[in-house]
Amino acid sequence: MSGTALDDVTAIRAAAAPLRSPQDLDPLVRRIGDARIVLLGEATHGTAEFYRWRAELTRRLLAERDFSFVAVEGDWPECHRVHCCVAGAPGAPNDPRQVLWGFRRWPTWLWANEEVAEFAAWLREFNATGDGPPCGFHGLDVYSLWESLRGVVDYLHEHAPGRAAAALQAFRCFEPYGEDPREYGLSAELVPENCRDEVVELLTAVRSAAHTDTVPGLDPAFVAEQNAEVVAGAERYYREMVRGGVRSWNVRDTHMSDTLDRLLRAYGPESKAVVWAHNTHVGDARATDMAASGMVNLGQLARERHPDDGVVTVGFGTYRGSVVAADHWGGQVRRMPVAPARPGSLEALLHEAVPGENSLYVFGNDGADQWAKELLGHRAIGVVHRGGGYVPTVPSARYDAFVHCDETTAITPLHPWEPEEDAEAQTYPSGE
Repeated sequence: MSGTALDDVTAIRAAAAPLRSPQDLDPLVRRIGDARIVLLGEATHGTAEFYRWRAELTRRLLAERDFSFVAVEGDWPECHRVHCCVAGAPGAPNDPRQVLWGFRRWPTWLWANEEVAEFAAWLREFNATGDGPPCGFHGLDVYSLWESLRGVVDYLHEHAPGRAAAALQAFRCFEPYGEDPREYGLSAELVPENCRDEVVELLTAVRSAAHTDTVPGLDPAFVAEQNAEVVAGAERYYREMVRGGVRSWNVRDTHMSDTLDRLLRAYGPESKAVVWAHNTHVGDARATDMAASGMVNLGQLARERHPDDGVVTVGFGTYRGSVVAADHWGGQVRRMPVAPARPGSLEALLHEAVPGENSLYVFGNDGADQWAKELLGHRAIGVVHRGGGYVPTVPSARYDAFVHCDETTAITPLHPWEPEEDAEAQTYPSGE
């Protein structure tokens, strides 16, 4: 080992705070302070420890720091059903697990898993025993084109039947593509006709159908407008996706950032948000090679849009373990091994400094984290797990803090899944 690497390991060991119980999160809670937005990442979409530690920190932020809602890398309509459940909305199911079981778009396991079900059950009880507005659970993502479109049609039929024609016109425009958004994207690329004009009319119709409700996140007009924004975002996303390049990524993360801002406005000027998403979304893109490719992300946009509100970003990583993923897009979900991290990577250095332990690192401590200002490979695993993928990262610029879980285990999906593969897999960042 070189002298520089040895110095880094020594510095990391000195900076590491053991992470064994919720009370060990105290340094991070102090760092968050009065921040309005806290973004909590994950190096994979299928690691139990990431979900559990995010949930533990979120419980503390809701209970101790008066945070208003949790916003996740999930679909708006499905997550809104969870929100209605945990908020105790009239007519909503009582069991969050039942609602999460209803998640059907692949990859279902991101939110339909035991770890999220446990947190959602806690959140429902927390809201039931509180005396203020319920803490929400909302989806930020852009993928639910058809379900969101149906939601707008239903809303206008009920609340503004005179404007429902715009929704039906948009529905008919998308209908020939058989609910396959990629088919729409390919068609829009090959022929000049597309559904952009219909989507503009749809947004206008929804925004004109005013309705007021005093419960944040449950106002039918707000829900419908967000569904219309999803339709607009998805239409742009799938047009850009077939062209390749980074523009579809930027459309998606800008949509998530816009949704977060709309939620903050809906919950009021004193509202605070906790965000759960992949590291590739919450960690500032400017501290990675994403910036050189022209990519932006949710973490960067949050810092740029809310410079005075306080934005704290927490990354998560692991050295080795197991993960739930698939070997190709749309494939069967299974538990897969996560091989030991590449030598010299962030995860390998943290493992060498504190082997076998979970540890917390809060950056910005008077030069004590010089090691975190170096450019290091940082592992990313998406919903597809194959090959090797590391994002060049300056940790203390990408994140304000980092949680390292040295050896991790796979989440437990609610839906059926296959047993562990025999062969070890490396990692490939796909479908974050």
